[in-house]
Amino acid sequence: MGGGTGRRRTGLRIAGVAGLAALALSGCQGQVSNGYLPPVVSDSGQRVTDLWVGSWIAVLAVGAITWGLMLYAAIRFRKRKGDETLPVQLRYNVPMELLYTVIPVFMVAVFFYYTARDEAALVDTSTKKDLTVSVVAKQWSWDFNYVDSDVHETGVHTELDGTYGKRAQMPVLYLPVNKRVEFVLNSRDVIHSFWVPAFMMKMDMLPGKTNKFQLTPTQVGTFQGKCAELCGAYHSQMLFMVKVVPQAEYDQEMVHLKDIGQGGLIPVDASREHMVPGDAQKIPAPARTGSN
Repeated sequence: MGGGTGRRRTGLRIAGVAGLAALALSGCQGQVSNGYLPPVVSDSGQRVTDLWVGSWIAVLAVGAITWGLMLYAAIRFRKRKGDETLPVQLRYNVPMELLYTVIPVFMVAVFFYYTARDEAALVDTSTKKDLTVSVVAKQWSWDFNYVDSDVHETGVHTELDGTYGKRAQMPVLYLPVNKRVEFVLNSRDVIHSFWVPAFMMKMDMLPGKTNKFQLTPTQVGTFQGKCAELCGAYHSQMLFMVKVVPQAEYDQEMVHLKDIGQGGLIPVDASREHMVPGDAQKIPAPARTGSN
């Protein structure tokens, strides 16, 4: 009877753990099919998701084989009753040792290849772009130059103190859906990092340097953006919003910015650090010194 009670308690514990695991997983944004990453809303996000899922499949397969071999060795070579002899304490198996060396090196090489391939694709800017946005980071907010429309959005630090409506004061970056955008990234003061988690893409912004990348937003919606590099006292509040909208709504916003006096571009080179000459040339000419 005691044994039955113990088994029932063990079963209840297992069921409880399984229930907690299911509850925890149900709170994840994604699904098993995408490795529990957020839903894909950009072309770069799809590439990152594919690399993530493929890596996990490879890692789980290696883990299953490794655990299987460990269990086999533990059972096959366990100490048997009545056998008091010591096993051989020193033994060489050159083919096995070579196998244990070659396979990990091969795995690292494969991971490196696919990571390097996707990284090169993510930072490639040779594809024809539909529009250019010059993003300027500053302690602790953002400026956005819409180069093709000759308008800008400027942000100021918004302290999130719990007061209603503060989030609405954040700078907003508008992007047209299904249009390829080139982001030109610069910093006015210290190292920042441009990150929109939903796009699954971020890139550092270095004083005096210019970085670029391209992506295509593929889903209409509002997404959170933030600085991903510790940049000072209010780093956690260096936030902005991204609104991916149809082309007609994007055009209306460009007209609205011009109507409220935000025509022209904010000069990027008005920074604490002098621009590296070669990197200054990477900034679109109107935004380099401003067109106000």
